[in-house]
Amino acid sequence: MKELNQEEWRAQLEKDDNAVILDVRTEEEVDEGYIPNAKNIDIYKAQEFMEEIEKLPKDKSYYIYCRSGKRSAQACMMMDQMGFDETYNLAGGFMEWQGEKTS
Repeated sequence: MKELNQEEWRAQLEKDDNAVILDVRTEEEVDEGYIPNAKNIDIYKAQEFMEEIEKLPKDKSYYIYCRSGKRSAQACMMMDQMGFDETYNLAGGFMEWQGEKTS
């Protein structure tokens, strides 16, 4: 897992052709807005979260965020343990996100 600030995350994401954005927040949080093209997998739904993560290709780069950066850091660590090589946590999470948003 690599911890990236807003600028690093956005810059790296823009030039990564192998990128997948994961939003690990709850459905209610996602309803308040999200980063475009993000796939939502709620980390609080532990069993469902693990099942969905296991379906993901391990050769992609995963840019992961939550509300504040704590749950996404946890998701990154779990994915690293499952054999994912490229996981990037958005420091500060969606609360501090200054980039494009969809509501």
